Amino acid sequence: MSIKTAFIYSEEYLDYFFNDDHPFNQKRLVMTVDLLRMMNLLQDSDIVAPRLATKEELALVHDRQYIEVVEAAGHATEELAVAGSFGLGTEDCPVFPNMHEATALTVGGTLRAVELVMSGEYRHALNLAGGLHHGFRGRASGFCIYNDCSVAVAYLRKHYNARVLYIDTDAHHGDGVQWAFYDDPNVLTLSFHETGKYLFPGTGNITERGDGQGYGLSVNVPLDAFTEDESWLEAYYNVLPTVARGFKPDVIVTQNGCDAHTFDPLTHLSASMKIYREIPRLARTLADELCEGRLIATGGGGYDIWRVVPRAWSILWAELSGRRIVDNLPLPSEWIEKYQQESPVQLAPTIFDPEGLFPPIPRRQEITTKNKNTIEKALLYCPKG
Repeated sequence: MSIKTAFIYSEEYLDYFFNDDHPFNQKRLVMTVDLLRMMNLLQDSDIVAPRLATKEELALVHDRQYIEVVEAAGHATEELAVAGSFGLGTEDCPVFPNMHEATALTVGGTLRAVELVMSGEYRHALNLAGGLHHGFRGRASGFCIYNDCSVAVAYLRKHYNARVLYIDTDAHHGDGVQWAFYDDPNVLTLSFHETGKYLFPGTGNITERGDGQGYGLSVNVPLDAFTEDESWLEAYYNVLPTVARGFKPDVIVTQNGCDAHTFDPLTHLSASMKIYREIPRLARTLADELCEGRLIATGGGGYDIWRVVPRAWSILWAELSGRRIVDNLPLPSEWIEKYQQESPVQLAPTIFDPEGLFPPIPRRQEITTKNKNTIEKALLYCPKG
């Protein structure tokens, strides 16, 4: 059964482009849309165009001086002397033409999703170009110029006085969003990520629990490197429902990075495509139970754009739109033929990873035990339903 869900998209999203060698490659959006269309999971009637976020909306989270520097840098013929002070012009966040406009469109796409859901016109909305969760108030970081997730949460607070549950399942800690609402009693940030011991940004420790009135409303579940599906999902199934029912949100916002997959070149987790069906399934179930279905979803990280991202985000959309994929369907031959000639790796033949594809992890029991301890600690101070 189809559920009224908006797919926020424009080809202008591809203007968020650092350079040919940068791992953040928005070709993954085109490939995902193509795959969805060829699988008959996405129709023109599902698609809603994004809008530009205004400077006033960006300033709900970002310093106005930073916004002006981003705009100036994107239009300058030479690198601005002050750019480096704002995290711009680095290896992670190179300056690119029309940087302000491209990123404001990404933010505006997530705000459009907010408006559609909060008006009741749509039950859920998905903006795959969003999920730029590392951006800070006055600094670019981790491939993120503006932070659409933080702006969306601030917009929900200002315009709808909503209690917001933010769920982040990217392999990298959602640091920008956490710190933006660290003392806010009406925003709970919940991040499942690889421990920062070996991975950017190095934060997201179990002891980062919030401050002041927001104490207990920053919940982190740092998972050990090489965590596989069973242990990853054990954390998700145990922590998320407990936290969500205890907090009682008015709306749920999710960041759906898909870089926890074992193929991802930038992280060290060992999940399969299985978790990318279960992540939105549980989030959607809790939205239905707790907040009349109101769910705003974004994309996020994902750096194997050939074998992982299009499949993971297709599963995400299918789940949110009520078109759940149960069987391990073969990918359309025309999609494989179209992209195999460009791909440096052999494309996956099916939507899910077949059993036994990946070799077993030698430290499985040790990793599982560590993660169980992390789950227990994560639940110590958070709201409990």
